[in-house]
Amino acid sequence: MEVEIIKFLKIFRKYFLVFIGSAIFAAGLEFFLIPNKILDGGVVGISIIAQNYISLPIGVFIFLFNIPFLYLGYKQIGLNFTIASLFGVTALSVMTAVFHPYPPLVTDPFLACIFGGIILGIGVGLVIRSGGTLDGSEMFSIFATKNLPISVGEMVLAINVVIFVVSGFIFSWESALYSMISYFIAAKVMDVVIEGLNDSKSVMIISKEYRKISDEIQQQLGRGVTLLNGEGGYSGDETKVIFCVITRIEEATLKSIVVENDKNAFLSIGNIAEVSGANFKKKDIH
Repeated sequence: MEVEIIKFLKIFRKYFLVFIGSAIFAAGLEFFLIPNKILDGGVVGISIIAQNYISLPIGVFIFLFNIPFLYLGYKQIGLNFTIASLFGVTALSVMTAVFHPYPPLVTDPFLACIFGGIILGIGVGLVIRSGGTLDGSEMFSIFATKNLPISVGEMVLAINVVIFVVSGFIFSWESALYSMISYFIAAKVMDVVIEGLNDSKSVMIISKEYRKISDEIQQQLGRGVTLLNGEGGYSGDETKVIFCVITRIEEATLKSIVVENDKNAFLSIGNIAEVSGANFKKKDIH
């Protein structure tokens, strides 16, 4: 019984976040971008252009234009992804109709493209992080690039460049430029939401004093370390490689530990998008 409740809560949380993300995205469209004739990329951008010629709610276009891409998503990624995406697209279409009667929050195009991009990035980031999507252009790009010498990212960029150029002829070139700025901001914010504000770093240390260094890392930082077996590529000498994960604020202390024990130690520090498992937690520096 408890297992079923936990499973239900996970599913509920997933679709709740998809709905919240869709609602946030719709708010960004209706309160910032659309009233100022600023486009988003992909299907939403095409829908805004289509609405300029056919007087139907934009949600209708978003839903209809996404249907073939949702089918591609089912073929390429799977049923769970498609169901979450369908739910998100439907919620987005409905929420644009709910928000449409209300006046825009800003009428300055520059402010609209900045804050609209931020809000769109938050919304779509939540949906993608929950296992869905609100735009079919990426699904199309996955399908289209199978036999082409270009990446999915390059295809998505090419599609959006075409959309923004077309919008320049239909609305104005100023509008097209604002649309590009908004799209860039949305993409960056989306990355932050998907990856999280994770400031974790991976550390690799090669030193003859590996025992002292690993002991002090555990004592001062409270971090577990893993000793890997290594071999010098030139000398062939066997050595130990210290591996651990720390947070950004622990980086300075770790460097001090390494230098104090071995000034000639090799130290490599890299950013990590996500850390999970092994009870990894941010700890206070002692």
